Amino acid sequence: MQPYVLVVGESLIDVVTTEDGLSIERPGGSAANVAVALARLGRPVRFATAYADDARGRLVAEHLAGSGVEVASDPHVLERTSSAVATIGADGAASYDFDLDWRVGPVELDDPPAFVHACSLGAVVEPGCDDVLALLDRLPDARITYDVNARPAITGVGPEVVARVEAVVRRAEVVKASDEDLDALYPDLDLAGAAAHLLSLGPAAVVVTRGGDGSTWYDADGAVSAPVQIATVVDTIGAGDTFSAGIVDALWDGLDPVSTLAHAARAAAVTVSRPGADPPTRAELG
Repeated sequence: MQPYVLVVGESLIDVVTTEDGLSIERPGGSAANVAVALARLGRPVRFATAYADDARGRLVAEHLAGSGVEVASDPHVLERTSSAVATIGADGAASYDFDLDWRVGPVELDDPPAFVHACSLGAVVEPGCDDVLALLDRLPDARITYDVNARPAITGVGPEVVARVEAVVRRAEVVKASDEDLDALYPDLDLAGAAAHLLSLGPAAVVVTRGGDGSTWYDADGAVSAPVQIATVVDTIGAGDTFSAGIVDALWDGLDPVSTLAHAARAAAVTVSRPGADPPTRAELG
């Protein structure tokens, strides 16, 4: 039986608006980006997601199939495919305005996954977030990774959202969060304090990314850091998702924390160097 990773979460269309006013539609969504990134790295991927049987949904389906991602459930449980209008600033950073619906159809797994990855809106937006938790609880032997990837503009950051985030953290082995995530969810804690709080909930490690300032791995032994990889930034769409895929890929190979951070940063650097969520293949990483 071949080991595989199960990714669970949202798919959508990124409607990218550039500085000169042009709009381009590209398949995306945090979970979809992770699934594609892992598949391009040569990992067998099954994806539990949702999109409609419409033009945008077909664009998502073609994108996933083109990278070798296998769907793990019937995705056609929505009336319309979700979208996010992404506006690119002068520094390449993207801001988002979401039109989102999220739920998960029945997921039938004849053989359990080696890894499960949950992330972002899929873990906190109702009713799908309840489906995500139920699915994680069905897979107690899988190694679970979780990228917080908070979206305050659509979910807020109140106690209910924090509770949903922490419910997934309690089930995860490795949790990834950006400095912006932690500032939004835990404004009264510094980054180290927020990481320590997440560790106290049960994961073995918490990875904090800090944009151009690199990333830090926190665990029971302390903290280790790694710098970003130098790249010309076209836009940041999918960079964090590629970083998450890099973490899973490194865990699969049993890399140590510093090597894991370096590997994830190298993959993310390729993604930011080209438009949209376009993660690298294994060959591109060398």
